[in-house]
Amino acid sequence: MSHARLSLILAIVTMVIWGANFAFVKYVLDALGVGAFLFIRFLTMPLLAFLLLGLVFRRNLAATVPKREDMPRFIVCGLVGHALHVGLVFWGISLSTAFSSALVLTSGPLFTLAILVVLGVERLRASQVAGTVLAMAGIVIFLSDKFARGVAHAGFGDLVLLVAASFFSLYTVLVRPLVQRYGPLIVLAYTLLFGAPPMVLLSIPSILSADLAKLTPMVWIGLFWAIVLSSVGGWMVWAWVNHVRGIARSAPLMYLPPPIAGIVAWLTLGEHFTWLKIAGAGITMAGIAWAQFGGGRPPPREAAQPDSG
Repeated sequence: MSHARLSLILAIVTMVIWGANFAFVKYVLDALGVGAFLFIRFLTMPLLAFLLLGLVFRRNLAATVPKREDMPRFIVCGLVGHALHVGLVFWGISLSTAFSSALVLTSGPLFTLAILVVLGVERLRASQVAGTVLAMAGIVIFLSDKFARGVAHAGFGDLVLLVAASFFSLYTVLVRPLVQRYGPLIVLAYTLLFGAPPMVLLSIPSILSADLAKLTPMVWIGLFWAIVLSSVGGWMVWAWVNHVRGIARSAPLMYLPPPIAGIVAWLTLGEHFTWLKIAGAGITMAGIAWAQFGGGRPPPREAAQPDSG
């Protein structure tokens, strides 16, 4: 099998994993709680990342240590991309639904575009403005049933997820030069090294009060899916897919997780969607695609990666 065909197959499998991950995470959060989930995730992910690092660079592990001049950026990326972003993602998912979470987090490229415009890296075109306005209108339509019940019920979790998406966009801009110099595995391991400890410390009280003995096998399967398959495995496979297929060809696949998340949530969690919600979701993804690709240039490597926590 050629690398091109294998990369397409793995890309679609990764999208399915990331899409289904929202339902798994929602189920685990309801059973375990946000704090205990964050403790387990941030305790195991650095261990898994450095285990992979040791296997890949076993003959020259010292060469993976970042240079002193890059350390500040590694620290900032760890705190922004892992501690702040991931912490807010799981808090937001716990307050929202799996489908809403997947859709709102897909708005990340809009924030990435805004950051690049502010930095002077990207010039905003009329098509990108129109796409952004369309995407925002779609989100309003999607959340209209919540707004109809009043501001207090307007989806605080979805607002938290919007903030999380903005942090992920900031992370993608900050981490780009590190990925170019060190590669995705080294960047993942060392940003986790700096981003995980604060979250582990903050979530210790939650894990101490959690009754892990009462967790069902399905919860443990959900933890494995979310941490090993989606977070560690997904990030590594997606980096290889981008390398083989190129950003312009792989980025459109990022619009698969929201509908997959909706189908899985409907089948497993009993979530229901009105035609208004489905229309709002479609308008949102169309607007994001228009804004992201309307400039005629492929998005940055990291911006092409959907985020499912």
